[in-house]
Amino acid sequence: MPYKKEKTLINFKKAQSLISKIIKMVEEEKYCIDVMQQNLAVLGLLKSAHQMIMEDHLNSCFKKAIEAKNEKRKQEMVEEILKVIRLFNK
Repeated sequence: MPYKKEKTLINFKKAQSLISKIIKMVEEEKYCIDVMQQNLAVLGLLKSAHQMIMEDHLNSCFKKAIEAKNEKRKQEMVEEILKVIRLFNK
């Protein structure tokens, strides 16, 4: 796990904690705007974690594959990145 492990884990753990809080807020029928604000905070944390993982992947695994002579592996790596980008943009 070579990417910014600590920062990424912190974001995931904060998101996990906030999700528990959101579940409790919904169960307690808290004000909708308050729930949505917490939900947006979770989305921001997850987006940030995703960005850190993507940056590291591009600077390590992807870079190594592109520098290699194996054309099949290069194409696989490009397809993997495109797949993740498509999923992220849905």
